[in-house]
Amino acid sequence: RPYVTMTMIHCRRSHSMRSSMLLLLHLVLGILVKCNASVHLHPPSRVGGTLFDKGKRLQTTLPLFPRGGGAASTAANRVATKTSPASSLQQSLPPWSKKVIAGGSSRALAQALLYPVDALRTLAQTRDGRTLRDVGSKALLRGCAQTSSFALFTGAFQFGIFGMVNPKYGPLVASACGAAGSCLVSVPQEVIKQRLVTGVYSSFREAISKIWQSEGLLGFYSAWRPTMSRNVPFVVTTFTSRDVLRNRILMYKQKQDEEGIALTPAENIGIGIASALMAGLITQPIDVIKTRMMTQAASKAVPYTSALDCASSILRTEGWRKLYSGFGQRSVYMCGLWGITFGLEPVISNYLDEMKAQ
Repeated sequence: RPYVTMTMIHCRRSHSMRSSMLLLLHLVLGILVKCNASVHLHPPSRVGGTLFDKGKRLQTTLPLFPRGGGAASTAANRVATKTSPASSLQQSLPPWSKKVIAGGSSRALAQALLYPVDALRTLAQTRDGRTLRDVGSKALLRGCAQTSSFALFTGAFQFGIFGMVNPKYGPLVASACGAAGSCLVSVPQEVIKQRLVTGVYSSFREAISKIWQSEGLLGFYSAWRPTMSRNVPFVVTTFTSRDVLRNRILMYKQKQDEEGIALTPAENIGIGIASALMAGLITQPIDVIKTRMMTQAASKAVPYTSALDCASSILRTEGWRKLYSGFGQRSVYMCGLWGITFGLEPVISNYLDEMKAQ
């Protein structure tokens, strides 16, 4: 029976972000087609694999960045055709796998591009009012590559679970399940990212080591309750708004008898921006509480005992307006994040469909 193995991966820091994203995609695809795949990363821009079928080794190299234009792409396609026929790939991939790959990769790319904006949002929500002058400009990109890699799996969980549950239970239940499931990855990502941005730790390695030594596994899930309280309504609002807006636009196009009623990338980006803005208005106070709970180690004030204590303390000492601190930065980040994600996800899905059809 086919099975999967993974080899040690070596890459240099200078291209780790780009390479790691594509490498993760390659591995996920290898896992989904249930084949034994040994993947090697060759700097600066090539990812290759050796595929095995029932114990028989087939020497193949699949460059994800072929150099030399059409000739290189044609050669790669010939190799892929020999070792992974389209019919076999079509049968091996479950229906929701396309959502996993497309959703995960689009989310990871969007988060990496908008990381500095999210860093500014985190600083605006801190308890002691930290600014970029306090933590230095390097904080805008500190841990960007590592924590953005988490987003690949966050998006994979969200879109994959949504794709599996939606046909049977509808977008409301599907988006709630996707949001809850993605918290397994998104909560540790948020804890590490926000402590790096606020200067609690100076590097990703130090953050992992210190949290594990001082707090254990549960340290990576600090403030998980307010995080889930924010994520579930945010994702539910975003995905259900997307479905409503998409259906309205498609119905309008049908009435206008427009040729090709599929949504354009610009329309998908606009839907993502509008959906995220509505969700952000609803969940902003919870986001402030979540940030305060995760970053209170950076403050000298008396720690909050719970999310409820945090909310009541803010209202009592700082006023209700403070619950909307950082809303401008978060709006730019979330609208950009979901606009890019919803814009890229259909494009990548169509690309995967074309690959299967070949």
